[in-house]
Amino acid sequence: METDGRYDCLKLENQLCFPLYACAKEVVRRYRPLLDELGITYTQYITMMVLWEHRSMSVKDIGETVCLDSGTLTPLLKKLEEKGFVERGRSPDDERVLTVTVTEKGMELRDRALSVPGAIASCIPLSAEDAVTLARILRDLKSALNAQ
Repeated sequence: METDGRYDCLKLENQLCFPLYACAKEVVRRYRPLLDELGITYTQYITMMVLWEHRSMSVKDIGETVCLDSGTLTPLLKKLEEKGFVERGRSPDDERVLTVTVTEKGMELRDRALSVPGAIASCIPLSAEDAVTLARILRDLKSALNAQ
């Protein structure tokens, strides 16, 4: 066992990144059976949530919102289009801009997804107040890191 205090900063227990990573991984794991019933993955789900809210967005704006690069987002959007949940097309205002629009089938998926947030909330052992506080802290941290 190392006793030299200089290396304490390298202990896993002293890292902020590890509990964030481990919790995120566990939360996403809990989404899996719920999303399997809908026929989508977690990244497809967060993409659909953004599209349900906005109905139509540019690929660039979707990527920025859900923190996915085009190498991840493009095949994800193709899969969603193959499933009939979205349509991709060029913007009438600017042919260089690729837009994604939710289809009627995609909006039906939203109705089927209504139970997901409650099911997730019920399997995460946090009070509603702590969940709100944690979400605020994480949003603030994300904003601060993006601003740097």
